[in-house]
Order: sequence, then structure tokens, then C-alpha cells
Amino acid sequence: FYFALVQYRMQTRYMERTNSMKARGKRNLEDGGSEEPEPDRKRPALASVIVEALKVDSLQKLCSSLEPILRRVVSEEVERALAKLGPARLTGRFRSSPKRIEGPNGRNLQLQFKSRLSLPLFTGGKVEGEQGAAIHVVLVDVNTGIVVTSGPKSSLKLDVVVLEGDFNNEEGEGWTEEEFESHIVKEREGKRPLLTGDLQVTLREGVGTLGELTFTDNSSWIRSRKFRLGLKVASGYSDGIRIREARTEPFTVKDHRGELYKKHYPPALDDDVWRLEKIGKDGSFHKKLNAAGIHTVEEFLRLVVR
Repeated sequence: FYFALVQYRMQTRYMERTNSMKARGKRNLEDGGSEEPEPDRKRPALASVIVEALKVDSLQKLCSSLEPILRRVVSEEVERALAKLGPARLTGRFRSSPKRIEGPNGRNLQLQFKSRLSLPLFTGGKVEGEQGAAIHVVLVDVNTGIVVTSGPKSSLKLDVVVLEGDFNNEEGEGWTEEEFESHIVKEREGKRPLLTGDLQVTLREGVGTLGELTFTDNSSWIRSRKFRLGLKVASGYSDGIRIREARTEPFTVKDHRGELYKKHYPPALDDDVWRLEKIGKDGSFHKKLNAAGIHTVEEFLRLVVR
């Protein structure tokens, strides 16, 4: 609705300027000119713009109600697709790893995140993939790039941990189990567990999906000021076979108070006016608008389309 009104206002302003320019041009035409006046373009009716906006709003509400269902279906289909990749090469960078640990039949097994995190992250907020998608993980044989879809290793149970952000900054380098363990971050003294929620993942045909996870503390207190998520085989499931752990890219976790200052996309009519882009909370524009009696997005729109 907001964007439709703004678009309507821009269209009407453009047509007003166009008609004004045409009027000036007609006054400057010589008497013998053969150019015929062009009929004025009709201004779009505000009612029609509002009707279209309401249609879009209804569609958005329908999409919002379907979103949880679609996410679940997509998550299940992604798991099936990853499991069926077969000979497809999932990644090339692990094949050049200088530290390779051979498992049964010469396999070099490694866990891997297949989804990027949605950033920024805030304490108390859900850890999700980009655009709210689920976070998927796979077990691959690095020698071939194939997902391990069968055998006892395809149904491992994994632990989700928090790592220091500067762990293994050198891309492509391997690490030992001891090095991985030494970089796991625990909660600060007197604080709640740093990461809460579903802290274990069970693979199914070599593919798993992280459950709900929440950080209870920010990352400003550790040396790198960043965290990583890590995955390792749960105790009792390795059978003495080394399976290399997974890690995400480093990220910052901010205090939830910072989330209060986030912009809204799109903004709601009853949002504070500073939720709009280019208007900072308690900034000069915000103060001037408040002084003029404009406090919400709706009041700002009324000013724009007046």
C-alpha cells in the first residue's frame, strides 16, 4: 500500500510537469506551424491505485500464511535432492586439503554446512539460513565429493557447538580434533549456556537439518569479536574413525537491543517514521518530522500524497 501511494504520487507529479511543458511549448509555436497538439495523458485514478494496492496486500497476507508450509516442504525436498546428488562434486576446495585422514576403504569423510546464515544475528533471535531457510548439513567423502548416503555413517548424530571466529582462518587448511575442541566457546561465568535449543542433529542418508537455535550472549567479549557455528560427531558415534568437523563463516552476534533499531521491509503504516530508509532514529530528519507532527509512516505518506 505504501509503495502504491508513493508510485501514484510520482506518476501524478510527472504528468503535471509534462502537461506544463506541453502548454509552454504550444504558446511558443509559430502561427503557421503544422504540429498538432497532443492530447493530455489522463491522470491515474487514486481509487484504482488503492484497489491494486489492496490486491497486493491480500496476496502478501496469503503468502505469509503459506510460508511455514512452503518452508517445511522445501526443506524436505532439499534434503532429498542433496542425498541424490550421487557423483556430483559438492565442493572442490576440500580435495586440496593438506591434512587428510582416511576412513574405511580409503574414504576421507567430512561434515559440511550447505546453507549460509541469515545475518546479522541478535541474542534471543532464531538462527536461520538466508531468507529464513533451514540450515542443511551433509556428510561427504572428500576424495570423491559424494554424499555418504548409506552405511552406519550416513545416520550419525552430531553436536552443534560455538567456535571462536578466528578458528582456522587459513582457507583450505585442515585441523586436528584437538585443535577443534580447543576453539569451542563456552558461556561466560555466571551466564546461561551460550547456545540454546536443538543442540544435536541426526543425519538421514547423509543429510541433516539444524533445529531451532538461539544465542543468549553477544560476541563482543571474545578476542575476535565473532563466532562460528561448528558441527562434530557426537560422543559414541565415531567408532574410532576420524570425521572432520564442519564450521560456518565467522559472524557477529549483537545484543537484542540493537534489533529494536532495525528498519522494516516493507514498513507498516503504524511503524514509527524512523523505520523508513534514510531516516535515523533521533536524527535530524526524525526530529524535524516530529516537530511537524509526523510520527508514523502513515502520517508521512499523507504528507507525501497531499
